[in-house]
Amino acid sequence: MVLAAVGQFCATSNLAQNAQIIKSLIHKASAAGASVLFLPEASDYIAGSPAESLELAKPIDTSEIFVNGILAGLKEIPENAVKPYVSVGVHEPTEGGKRVKNTLLWVEPDGTVRHRYQKIHLFDVDISNGPILKESNSVEPGNQVLPPFDTPIGRLGSAICYDIRFPELALRLRSLGAEVLVFPSAFTVRTGAAHWEILARARAIDTQCYVIMAALTGTHDKAGKRQSYGHSIIVDPWGTVLAQAPDVDTEPRIITADIDLSVLKRVRENMPLWTQRRPDVLGYEV
Repeated sequence: MVLAAVGQFCATSNLAQNAQIIKSLIHKASAAGASVLFLPEASDYIAGSPAESLELAKPIDTSEIFVNGILAGLKEIPENAVKPYVSVGVHEPTEGGKRVKNTLLWVEPDGTVRHRYQKIHLFDVDISNGPILKESNSVEPGNQVLPPFDTPIGRLGSAICYDIRFPELALRLRSLGAEVLVFPSAFTVRTGAAHWEILARARAIDTQCYVIMAALTGTHDKAGKRQSYGHSIIVDPWGTVLAQAPDVDTEPRIITADIDLSVLKRVRENMPLWTQRRPDVLGYEV
């Protein structure tokens, strides 16, 4: 078994403040003995407009969140303490400069960025007489499913937030060898209250993988236009919720759970879904 930590906090447009919170969460994860810390989507900032997002997005190697948050946090951990791997969602500039990338980074304990996934499915919703949310106005979609990679808690498959509503992505990651799926998120309060836990447990049951969802929480701007649901969650391959953050406040916090691949192996052996799939009948293979 390996202990995983999941961080939850309220990001704003204040880059320096967000970086300091992330640094504190790295220290919390280390003190708990966690080998990996998972942080939410958009941990670097939540912007009030596409123009502000373009202004705030910086190359990761020079960004506030990376240099004064992640690198500083890892550097400050004593040599005799656990120095966690860090999974973190950030924004990065695009080559054209008209939109940003919504990416998920995997950072080694020495600060090396080993893996970078760009969000494929963007949250575009236009409800009659209701809210209009167009992530594509400011974000460039990714076009590639990345193969899972080895980590201290197992083979990790990367996805981000809205990606969880498309089960074919989770199934594809499982078919490529994933044992753990991550969906760092900034769910709206309304959709979170309706579907957050259901989606987390469904994807875990569909794929027989651990599902880890680090979430932003609280109100991100003074006007209260942008709010996130929180409820960061860790679910095992049987669909059991192992840990979930409370929603009583927006204090930065971590939750933890042991990731036990022997449990995953037993679930897959007892219910051998992957050997019983019928792409010959369904007409497709994920």
